Amino acid sequence: MNNKAQSEIDICDKFIRPAIEAAGWEGSSQIYREYALRAGQVVVRGRKAWRDDSTVLRADYALFFKTEIPLAVVQAKDNNHAMGAGMAQAINYAQLLDVPFSFASNGDGFVFRDATLSDGVLERNLTLDEFPSPAALWARYCAWKSWTRDIRRVTEHD
Repeated sequence: MNNKAQSEIDICDKFIRPAIEAAGWEGSSQIYREYALRAGQVVVRGRKAWRDDSTVLRADYALFFKTEIPLAVVQAKDNNHAMGAGMAQAINYAQLLDVPFSFASNGDGFVFRDATLSDGVLERNLTLDEFPSPAALWARYCAWKSWTRDIRRVTEHD
């Protein structure tokens, strides 16, 4: 299959989402596609006002440990871009969600940015098979937050 001919949506559907799900992320409760981060601009024309949908800021994927606890942002580009071409966007979106993990992908693999520096490395390339599991990112996240076992127990409880 020629990845260069694939659209960004095709890359998301055929490579990125399957890699995330293969790492153990639950598709219906932990993976949010086109996740709205900021409402669009308000347009006023006479006595009418509305939000301009084209100015809504959306992450290609937002990954949640559980409802209301975001962990990471994944930004996709088509395969005519470098693997890390979406990283600047992903970092910006991660800051808006206040999460330390950002991913960028063009379908060949992922560039993973770990702002926790838990292993001393800020960015690294991952293959599609190396996407981290929810448990792995959750452990890094909790260590980054300096949460005790008791705090983790409370946050992990439904």
